[in-house]
Amino acid sequence: QVQLVESGGGLVQPGGSLRLSCAASGFTFSSYSMNWVRQAPGKGLEWVSDINSGGDSTYYTDSVKGRFTISRDNAKNTLYLQMNSLKSEDTAVYYCAKIPGTLRSQGTQVTISS
Repeated sequence: QVQLVESGGGLVQPGGSLRLSCAASGFTFSSYSMNWVRQAPGKGLEWVSDINSGGDSTYYTDSVKGRFTISRDNAKNTLYLQMNSLKSEDTAVYYCAKIPGTLRSQGTQVTISS
């Protein structure tokens, strides 16, 4: 079965950290670029970060540069998003997705609140 399964969301205080994981199955993970997108309450989908298939090229939206790090372990078929110095505006449902195509994870809630 082709799927992406996320884990790692939760509630954290401003300034805290979280790491999201996205386990891929059913396709050749190492052949595809991947990304993270998020949707804040009442807003549209926002692109957060991309990583190429080999993991040596990464891209970030300006609002997370220097705070978030995307990475992947192709041996484990897993994508990661390390999020540091979290802010209230990072509150959103986060999704991982395969590029190209429409395959996306179920989403995980990240809430930043004191």
